[in-house]
Amino acid sequence: MACTRKILEVIKRKLIPNYGKQRFHTISKTFAEVNQEEASSKETHFGFETVKETEKAEKVYSVFETVASKYDAMNDAMSFGIHRIWKDIFIQRLSPTANTHLLDVAGGTGRSRAEKLGINGKQISWLQGDAENLPVDDASFSAYTIAFGIRNVTHIDKVLEEAYRVLRPGGRFMCLEFSQLNNRMLQWMYDQYSFQVIPVMGQLIAGQWKPYQYLVESIRQFPNQEDFKYMVEDAGFRHVSYENLSFGVVAIHSGFKL
Repeated sequence: MACTRKILEVIKRKLIPNYGKQRFHTISKTFAEVNQEEASSKETHFGFETVKETEKAEKVYSVFETVASKYDAMNDAMSFGIHRIWKDIFIQRLSPTANTHLLDVAGGTGRSRAEKLGINGKQISWLQGDAENLPVDDASFSAYTIAFGIRNVTHIDKVLEEAYRVLRPGGRFMCLEFSQLNNRMLQWMYDQYSFQVIPVMGQLIAGQWKPYQYLVESIRQFPNQEDFKYMVEDAGFRHVSYENLSFGVVAIHSGFKL
């Protein structure tokens, strides 16, 4: 029987060019194609819309590119200026010193934090990059901040892992983000304002309503305070905590790299 199989194998190799090698190559190529298809077919959310993971970053970029010229004005209008108080408290909790080497991710125009810290352009280096793959070395910063940005990324866990990577031992991670109110009636009232009023404001002030529809949808999709706290801990941070502001409209999250 074994002899018969060997004879058949010899005949196949004589009659079929590249027999064996071609078969192995074909199978390997198929596996690669399958893996590529799986990667490109993964889905995530863009507000309430389901999109391919590979498409989200471009969609988010388009949103902020569209409203950039009215970004600060809309922040003032939507929050009645309260966002400035939230950011002031955020900076106060960080308590940076002259020796703090700070990385601020998703910094918007950078105006509010620069004003609060009393710094000028010579003290700031701007980078355009991917929060999931930061173009900076390991253990480069003593503090990492991100305000109203992390809910827009494709993979929150990867952003947190990058934050951990670029911080020095003893460095602090701080995040200011919209969250969930701790009162059902207040949450309902806030949702009515968010979905019924904010997109109309966007149309009147920025000439665009769709970016602000995405804004309020992205807020509702973001994990609540406790769930996000667990995500920060899973990334390796310790002494993780959060502080609600304005009854939980936003929350300050904090953790340390030990």
